[in-house]
Amino acid sequence: MSDLFQVIRRPLITEKGIGVKEAEGTLVFEVSSGATKTEVKQAVEALFKVKVQAVRTANFAGKERRRGRFTGYRPDWKKAYVRLRSGEKMPEYISNL
Repeated sequence: MSDLFQVIRRPLITEKGIGVKEAEGTLVFEVSSGATKTEVKQAVEALFKVKVQAVRTANFAGKERRRGRFTGYRPDWKKAYVRLRSGEKMPEYISNL
């Protein structure tokens, strides 16, 4: 994948994500389903100008959603936990909470 914003879709700003960020120095992102750990690492290093120690990924199946009698599925998606090296400054992408 060539474009950085195709690899990293958005940061996941949840209670668990903020806790992991503060406790372990780990950022949480929703990434493209086809993105590899190496591509995620390169994208985070290029976007935030930090050094990455490790990347963990998890695939999630889309859930069934209903609107009355009509059913459908949300799309499948992938989550990436990106741990920064010790001493790296944590990027502040959630300043308005």
